[in-house]
Order: sequence, then C-alpha cells, then structure tokens
Amino acid sequence: MSATMIQVDAFVVPGSRGFSGNPAGVCLLDGAREDAWMQGVAAEMNLAETAFLRKRADGYDLRWFTPVVEVDLCGHATLASAHALWEQGLLGPDEPARFHTRSGLLTARACGEQIELDFPAEPAKATDPPADLLAGLGGVAVRRIARNRFDYLVELESEEAVRSLDPDFRTLRRLGERGVIATAQSDAGGFDFVSRFFAPACGIDEDPVTGSAHCCLGPWWSERLDRTEFVAFQASARGGVVRVKVNGNRVILGGEAITVFRAELLV
Repeated sequence: MSATMIQVDAFVVPGSRGFSGNPAGVCLLDGAREDAWMQGVAAEMNLAETAFLRKRADGYDLRWFTPVVEVDLCGHATLASAHALWEQGLLGPDEPARFHTRSGLLTARACGEQIELDFPAEPAKATDPPADLLAGLGGVAVRRIARNRFDYLVELESEEAVRSLDPDFRTLRRLGERGVIATAQSDAGGFDFVSRFFAPACGIDEDPVTGSAHCCLGPWWSERLDRTEFVAFQASARGGVVRVKVNGNRVILGGEAITVFRAELLV
C-alpha cells in the first residue's frame, strides 16, 4: 500500500502567497491503516492536525490526529482535505466533498477562491471558571466564561487583551478539556471578532487557526451582536481569516487554502 501526503495551509489570509493560516497534513490512503500507524505519521508531521482520507462509496472516511491524540472535530484539516481532493482531480470542481467523521457527516463546497464547510454549531454555556483557567491565562480581566463539549471560551475586554495574552501552558494543560478559546470583539477595520486558541493537552500550545472553535464563536457572537455573518481573525503568529455564517444548529465556515508540498510516504 502507498500513501500520498499533501501539506496545505488552510484559512490563509486572502491575497497571501502562503505561510499564513494553519498548516495541515492530508494523507490520501489507498487502504486501511492501523490507528497506531496514523498516530505515528501525525507525530512525524508534527502539525496541529494531520487528516487521513479513505475513499468509500458515498464520499470519504476522514479522521484527524494531532501529534499526540485523535480528535473529534477539526475545521482547518477538513478544509485542507477538500482542497486536496479538488486539486488532485479526485472530485470534480462542482462536486461537493462528503466526509464521514466522528462528528457525523461533514460537507464542503467550492465557492470561487473560498471553500465552505458545513459544520455542527457547538454553542457554549456560562460556567464558573476553574482556578487553573484564570491562572493559566495570567489573571487577565475577563467579561464572560463559558464552556461547550470541547473547550472553555473566555471573552476578554478588548482585542489588545487577546493579542497580548501570554499563557502558562503547563497550567492550562491541567484543565482536562481539549482547549481554551480567548476572544473579543474586534476594534480593527475588516473584522468582527478576534480569537486565539490554546490546546496544550492535545500537544498544541497555540493553534494557528482553529475552524472548530468558530463553531462555538459563531453562535457566541451572533447572540451578542445580533447578526449571523461574520469575518473573524485568529490572531496567532501566523494569523488566519475565517468567514462564519450561523444557520440554526449549523455553522458555515469559509476560508482559502494553498498547497505547500506533496510527497510519497515510504514507511
């Protein structure tokens, strides 16, 4: 059996020539592989996520691995997977991508330069903050704290407060949740809100751009800003742009992707 590996930058800043957004590995399989092998490949790639795709009659089986664990939902590696299938000619340009995942059926469609993902909404409910959360964020002043099935969401006072966070990742690792979303309404032109995402328990201190976090951020800001469509910026060192549309219990995530390299796995 062979496997092709494609590295894709997903949710890139529009107009960039790459090296923004979140890099994902996309591994195109021609047969079944053991979980340990996929985890080993993900550790070798050492990216936030590596996606593994296997063709089936009605689409593709899709699984996502960080360098240390398998995860239930990943936006940027799904966007990267759809981009790879269209670019490799495995799907027609007008054919939607259908992915069977641990979070159910996910679909993607090409819309010009953008790819749109149809994902489940993951709203957060208010919660009392555990001590490690506030300590891990350096005791920064917060407006609201909430939690969904994956992550804590912390709304801060300003965009600058989000950008200047300097977390203690060892402390955040003790929370026992997938990650922490820090967010604030944007005061810069062109964006509605900003965020950062920390997931040290999954082997990722800071994720460059996190599509699945916007499944939470979309409903959160829709309730507060009384709107359903947003342009969001994830303020990591690489930076990335996510377009968000809230549609009931679904969230449409839009972004651009660029292929960085293709390779053949020899092991």
